[in-house]
Amino acid sequence: MAAPHDIRRLAFRTLFEIDAMARCDPPQDLDVQAWEATLGDSVEDPARFKRQDLDKALLLARTAFSERAKADDAMNLLAPLWPASRQAAVDRAILRLAFHEISRGLAPPKVAINEAVDLAKEFGGEKSPGFVNALLDKAFETLMGKTEASAVTGQADPAPDENAPPASLPPSP
Repeated sequence: MAAPHDIRRLAFRTLFEIDAMARCDPPQDLDVQAWEATLGDSVEDPARFKRQDLDKALLLARTAFSERAKADDAMNLLAPLWPASRQAAVDRAILRLAFHEISRGLAPPKVAINEAVDLAKEFGGEKSPGFVNALLDKAFETLMGKTEASAVTGQADPAPDENAPPASLPPSP
């Protein structure tokens, strides 16, 4: 069985490919058989991947892609000047994969962030590691804030009262 790092790396590369094909006109689906056949060209040592490793990487990539809108929305809130459409394709795939792993509890957040930064160093541009790290740290803090608030109260964060004055103003007499 391959190491989680190797499976994540393969999932990232697959997610990148799925995203590229989805942007084609017309959009195309990933041809799994062709994907497997090209592993020898894209993976340093394809023999170390067993069938279950390939299945795990493919499932991780596909589920991250299917939930890309959630990741894109979260990143857009944190960096409105850098929506998914303006991000480098490599950075976008890394952010989507790591956000998916963090939000679904598939990997410890710090591990997912560190792995994402490593992928950005390997595949991204000069500024990619810092960009990925900053956004994922903010996303993690946001997710943790909601989780901690829910854990303390035993319920989801209450919706704000639209008619209530801002907290910084004293109540009116």
